[in-house]
Parts: sequence; C-alpha cells; structure tokens
Amino acid sequence: MQDLRVRSVTGVFLWAVTLTVLLPGLILQSRGVHMSAALALQGVVVAHAGGALSRVLTARTLRFVALGFWVFAYIWLGLAPLAMLAADAYPWPYRTGEGTALGAAAVIELGLLAYSAGTAFAARREHTLATREGTARPGLVERLLSRRLAPWRLLALCAVALALAVLVISGQPGRLGAYFTSRQAITETGAADASLRSLVTWSLSVPAFWALLGLLRVRLLPGGDRWLRGVRWLLLPVLVALNVVVNNPISKPRFWAGMVLLTLLFTIPLLRRPRAFRAMAAALVAALLVLFPYSDYFRYSDREELAVVSLAYQFTSNGDFDAFQQLETGLDYARDNGFSPEGVLGPPLFMVPRSMWPEKPEDTGITLARFAGYDFHNLSAPLWIESYLWAGPFAVILVFCLLGAAGRRADDVCHRLREQPGTLAALLVPAFAFYQMVFLRGSLLAIAGPLTLLVAIPLLISTPTARPFRFPSTAMPTAPTRHASIPGTGGHP
Repeated sequence: MQDLRVRSVTGVFLWAVTLTVLLPGLILQSRGVHMSAALALQGVVVAHAGGALSRVLTARTLRFVALGFWVFAYIWLGLAPLAMLAADAYPWPYRTGEGTALGAAAVIELGLLAYSAGTAFAARREHTLATREGTARPGLVERLLSRRLAPWRLLALCAVALALAVLVISGQPGRLGAYFTSRQAITETGAADASLRSLVTWSLSVPAFWALLGLLRVRLLPGGDRWLRGVRWLLLPVLVALNVVVNNPISKPRFWAGMVLLTLLFTIPLLRRPRAFRAMAAALVAALLVLFPYSDYFRYSDREELAVVSLAYQFTSNGDFDAFQQLETGLDYARDNGFSPEGVLGPPLFMVPRSMWPEKPEDTGITLARFAGYDFHNLSAPLWIESYLWAGPFAVILVFCLLGAAGRRADDVCHRLREQPGTLAALLVPAFAFYQMVFLRGSLLAIAGPLTLLVAIPLLISTPTARPFRFPSTAMPTAPTRHASIPGTGGHP
C-alpha cells in the first residue's frame, strides 16, 4: 500500500509539473509576454485547473465527469487565455480594456473555486454515507444511474432509428454522399429553416448512437435470450454502418463525433479499470492539444491547405478557442445592458416557439456576436458568462457549486457500479462527461436539443433495478437483477 501511495504522489507531481509549468512555459516563450495583472491572475487559473486535472489523471477511481470538466477548464479557459493575454492577440476583432480582461480571469477562477467547493462537499457527504455500510437509502442519482437497459425498449429504439434513417437520408439532397462531404453541405441544404434542419439531423444522430451503444452493452444472461442474441447480431452491422454515416466527424460537429467515439471506447469493460482509464485520459489530453486544432478540416466544402503552427498561435488565431474572448465581450455587454435573469428560462424551454413566446431569450452566443458587431453569429458562450449574465457572481457561484456536487456524485456512482453491465452508470455518465465540453462551451440554447435527447433516450429505454444498493462492496450479496425475457427464447435458467 505504501508503494501505491508513493507512485500516486509521484504521478501527481509529474503531471502537475507538466501541466502547470512546462506547457504554460512553452506557450509563454513562443509568443513573448506582455505583463499585466490579468496575465498574473490567469496564471492562477492555469495552476488551479492544471493541479485539479493532474489529480484526475492519477486518481484511483473513475472520474469521467471530472475529466471532462477539468480538460475544458485547463485548455479552453487556462492555456488559451494565457496565450491571448501574453501576446495581446485574439481570434476575433473585438477588443476590450485591461479591466475587463482582469474581470474575465476573475470570473473563470470564481467558477473553478465554486466547482471545487461543490466537489469537496459531495466527496465529504459520500465519505459520511460510506461509513453507514450500505444502510443509507439510495438517493436520486443512485436510482437513476442504476437503471438497466430493457431489451424490448432497446429493440424499439433500433426500429425507430432505422425508420428515421430511411426518412432523413432519403430526404437529404445528395443522399449518402452529402454526409461525407462537409458539415456545410449538410446544413446549407434541405429544409429552409436552419433550426428545423438541425432538429431533424439530431433526431436521427442521437437515437442512432444510443441504439448502437445499447446493443453493444445490453446485459445478456448466459444460456438465455437466444432470440435477442440473434437479433442483436443482425442489427449490429446495420447500426455500425448507420453511425458511420450520421455520426462521423465530417458531417457532425467534432465534439459530438468525439463524444460518440470516446463513449464507445470507455464502455469497453477493460477500459473501465482505473489504470486503463488513466492511460486513456492522458491520451485524450494529448490529442486535444495536438490534433483538435486541425480537426475542422472537413467543416467547409472549400478546404484550405493544412498548415502546422505552434500551439500558442492556434490559441490566439483559431476561433475554436474563443471562450475567453467571449467572456470579455459578455462582461462588457453586462456593463452596458445589465443582467437578464429571465435568460435562465431559455434553455429548459427551448422547444417553445417564438410565435408563442415573443420575449423568448435569444441565444447568448448570437447576442454577444451582435454586441461585438460581427457579421457571423455562430460563436460560443461559455457557461461562465451565461450564468454571469443571469445574476452576476452569485449565479456563477451557485451554478458551478451545484455542477461540481452533481458531477462528483455521478462519478462516485459510476465507479461503484463499474462492474455492472448495462446500467446507465456505465453508459450515460461517460456520454455526458465528454459532451460536457460542449455544455461548458455553450451556448446553452444552441445545445439544449441534443443534450435533452442525449439524456432522455437512455432513461426511456431503461428500467429501474429491483433494489439499488448504495455501497455494494459492503452490502450483503444479492441475486443478480434479471431483465424481462423475450417469450419463446428459452427464458432464464
């Protein structure tokens, strides 16, 4: 045990040095440094995010949600702003003052502190409940994540996904070929209403993803459900091909395509072990730093020649890393226009048409783009500035404290149930954890539809377990939970 602890401390130290010293130093020396108070505070943000990420990368338990959060915080709100402030260069034309830059760094750190506080509170509560040795009644998170996939419901989803595929793909100009051209070819053809076209494409992509993932991970009892096994093997090649078409990185956003791939990988039992998780998490961080800036090659039909440039240059010129600049723009917007508490209603009520709700809040990314005077409006709005625009620093603290507590609870349940196949803990937690980077980047109104489908579909195709235990390792052994047998398949032994 002592050797394990030494290796853990050594790992934390090596990762901390890499993330908080070596990488920031590489960025600062490559573009020169313009010293300022905002740059100094941003160094604190990098140290905070890098230190937290180093703990996740060396954790002895699975921390999917924490990984997604701290990777985004470290790269998009840590290293990227550090490069921007050091070089005084930004992806978009809008410029603001030194005071606003300092305020943006302060809002980022405030959110990180609140998230860390929420995580610590949930961890302390988890430790307290663990001492009760399974006598505590499972909470809402445990009951939801212990749900198991139901075979009949899963097969119904497969049928729906295939029916939607016939309708959507046949109605797409260019048919299958359009899905291997570019995202621009998909979004600029078809329905005249861009929002309607987006809804149609997501209504196929998300069910197709869950149908494939469910078939791969549905629990099959030895010797039973022969009919289900046969149907499963017939449907798997079809759904693999369907996902290659509708969820590939050419026609879908890179974050979504990455989420699909990473979720499929991390639901493999071998990769759900702590050591394998740490290795894959480290590879993910490296891939995001090295490969992600070049992954928009297929975004437009007219492609430019790839040019390999420094990481610092990517951070200061690539609009994919505009989160910090959007924070600055949002602070200037709040200074001129005040807060908008009603904006919190927009994402949960995204399906209400504007004809019925003329005062429906606008997409925050579009609002900030118009405020900055841009002709293009497809910009991000990080959760930090979304919550700040609702009610200032108080909203930031509340939102990120709740987010940290909920994320830690989900991670704890996911780790406890890691040996239980077919549960939502093994499927939904990794899916949300990786899509979380889109959730954090925003804007919320833009991703509300896909996020709702991502969470609602697994709840609809699963059923509660008979008796979800909070701490199975200390509770008395229980009989395995059985799913409904399909008549005529041999039943269960």
